[in-house]
Amino acid sequence: MSMILELHTVSDASLARVLADPPLVWKVVSPDDDTLYDAARAEAGGAEAGFFQRLFGWPARARPPAVDFSLAPGEVDTIDLDKAWHGIHFMLTGTAWEGAPPLNFLLHGGTEIGEVEVGYGPARGMTAAEVKAVAGALAGIDEAFMRARFDPAQMMQLDIYPGIWDRDPAEDDSLGYCLEYFSELKAFVTRAAERGAGLVITLT
Repeated sequence: MSMILELHTVSDASLARVLADPPLVWKVVSPDDDTLYDAARAEAGGAEAGFFQRLFGWPARARPPAVDFSLAPGEVDTIDLDKAWHGIHFMLTGTAWEGAPPLNFLLHGGTEIGEVEVGYGPARGMTAAEVKAVAGALAGIDEAFMRARFDPAQMMQLDIYPGIWDRDPAEDDSLGYCLEYFSELKAFVTRAAERGAGLVITLT
């Protein structure tokens, strides 16, 4: 299965509510599918009776009521990095999974949003101030920097997803693939910072 990283803009006010009530993350990342939100709320509330509750007739805990949560028109803008996210992270940080902030933001930026599984683990939320710091760091990074960090042999050795880095660039330009998505990412984060927006990041 493919692993795709997505970033969604969101206001600090909305992010604060999502962090306080993690099932609401589905309202940001998948607003047209209420079943995901409903399932997450049911799981968080433990509405389904467990084995001993059924055996002894104990009542199940009440499902928490749905809350009123709406996003402003245009508040959520989304970008996906396809499968280039890990290569971009490597070129930004020089590491497979770690790296120093704020350039490690794709994998470590912000705060985990509860325990709601949104693909490969929980989503993470970044405040507007954190996004502004990332935008400032990215402003100093150009294509030449990224090209200099591209190391196919090391990327293969470190198992950087999706493992395409040693292919013949005449047939599969993996560097160009990452550079294209990095350019889109940089522009997206810059716009988010200019709007004073935070981010929700998912890996699905």
